[in-house]
Amino acid sequence: MTPRRVSRVVLLDPADRILLLHGYEPEDPTLTWWFTPGGGLEGEETREAAAIREVAEETGITDFTLGPVLWRRECSFPFDGRRWYQDEWYYLGRTGTTRTDASGQTELERRSVSGLRWWTAAELTATRETVYPTRLAELLRALIDEGPPRAPLVLRTEHA
Repeated sequence: MTPRRVSRVVLLDPADRILLLHGYEPEDPTLTWWFTPGGGLEGEETREAAAIREVAEETGITDFTLGPVLWRRECSFPFDGRRWYQDEWYYLGRTGTTRTDASGQTELERRSVSGLRWWTAAELTATRETVYPTRLAELLRALIDEGPPRAPLVLRTEHA
């Protein structure tokens, strides 16, 4: 099966906090996790255009700078009654805006996202909640301390 092409954004505010969405399984709201804004490419859309569109739809933030690709990963997981296979590219994004607006979310997002939150690297390290990608706390700390990698890091494939 050809993986779904996905662009995600590691959106950082001026305090280096990352914006994450709180998702849940529509059929079982007790299954929850945190994840970066992003989603699948539409039609002939570029990965960069998809990243910008997805951040606007999911967070309401349109005033941000899209930077380089930081990480790439393949993953598969069950969600909303089917198994998803994805080829994800994670872009760096910087914004001065911290106010969010979820009114542009899709119907599926409205059924599976309960909120958004800005996280510090320390909060991510300390949380016991599920966060994707699973190494996000360590990756964010390296990004803040060392800056973007010279070439995108290929993350371990994750299967849920």
